[in-house]
Amino acid sequence: MMATSSTLSTMNSSSLLDEFLDFLRFQSVSTDPAYQPEVKKCAQWLHDWLLAAGFDSSIHPTEGHPIVLARGPFRADRKTVLIYGHYDVQPPDPLDLWDSPPFEPKIQDGLITARGASDNKGQIFAHLLGLRETLQKTGDLPLNVIVLIEGEEEIGSKHLEKFLCDHKSALACDTVIVSDTMMVGSGEPSLTYAMRGILAVEFTVQGPIRDLHSGLFGGIVANPLKVISQLLASLYLPNHRIAVEGFYDGILPPKSWELEEWKTLPLNESYFQKLTGVPQMEARGTEVLERLWLLPTLELNGVYGGYQGPGSKTVIPSEAHAKITCRLLPGQDPAKIGEAIERHLLQQAPKTVKLTVKRGHGGGAYSLDPDSPMARAAVEAMKEAFPGAKGYRVRDGATIPILATFKKVLDADSLLIGLALPDARIHSPNETFPLSHLESGMKLNQALLRRLNSDSLH
Repeated sequence: MMATSSTLSTMNSSSLLDEFLDFLRFQSVSTDPAYQPEVKKCAQWLHDWLLAAGFDSSIHPTEGHPIVLARGPFRADRKTVLIYGHYDVQPPDPLDLWDSPPFEPKIQDGLITARGASDNKGQIFAHLLGLRETLQKTGDLPLNVIVLIEGEEEIGSKHLEKFLCDHKSALACDTVIVSDTMMVGSGEPSLTYAMRGILAVEFTVQGPIRDLHSGLFGGIVANPLKVISQLLASLYLPNHRIAVEGFYDGILPPKSWELEEWKTLPLNESYFQKLTGVPQMEARGTEVLERLWLLPTLELNGVYGGYQGPGSKTVIPSEAHAKITCRLLPGQDPAKIGEAIERHLLQQAPKTVKLTVKRGHGGGAYSLDPDSPMARAAVEAMKEAFPGAKGYRVRDGATIPILATFKKVLDADSLLIGLALPDARIHSPNETFPLSHLESGMKLNQALLRRLNSDSLH
């Protein structure tokens, strides 16, 4: 099904749509080395597109995947914005749960289904289209614009901080614009002014030197699966609190206006229950947003060990493994939280096993003053691009680690304006993006740059 005027009315819409489909077809999975050639091809495609659009574009190799950097017309008397996005995507697995092949975009009922459709190709491409249209119409942009699109966001932006440091003066900007978050609902783009940080931890419990016969050795040798289950249980208290000493240190309390404004949001218990398909939410009523945005979490992402095949195999496994991630609030230090978790696990582990703890990627939380002039400009731009929108200001329980890095290295705050729907199935099979949001995103980009150029913001 091809797009119609009701889904995409911008001039040259068929050509625009073909470009977006080409972008989505690249299997730019950053975490799996098997996809590396596709990642490079996607970076090259973006570079060529930006050159054709009138930008000065370049590809910068890193020790991982390349960064695409482009610049519009420059004037020394103007403010500079950096528009950030990523072209890498999550793995498409499990493939059998997709209704159509993940890298063969499908259009139906105004939605396009493909891996990366919302995260982040659709959202960043809407900005690129807005920039190109402005250049084509006027030959210039309201501000100096730097476009930075990386290929490693889905694996923690491993090499981006070094790139920012190495090119700090060339990347100097007043504001960073990011569309890699969710809308509150259809027709309601949202300004996200705070996001949680993240910390990944994995640990291994080692018991016997090999799998043992459970009849010959059961009862006298510690079972690593049993031990790891006990260790995981020790991390939690009955009231949903985390039992790790010092886990809540440094958390900044919310402001009174936040709690009042959140009562007006169309986000409630039934909303999240419908979105997730669970029989009942753990949080009830107003507690939903408070626990999602005002409390840190420690979640189990994977627990494995022993026999996993069909039927039974009577063994005591030699090892058991667990992976956890924490979502952290402004004021919490990921390094200190990691130390506290490791200390807790080592204290709880019995001497009958060997415990190994490994800390993975991490990043601090991010927050922006939602009453700042740039934030107000973003809210007004959202209302302009989406007629009837209320211009909600929200927090987000997820993490974009590079935001704190932008602040640290470039001393620039980030405007987070989501263009993805809450049910976009990001990171899951059948990821979607509304075709109409390409056009609305173009208008948002143009309205935002125009408003950020206002004399009142200089």
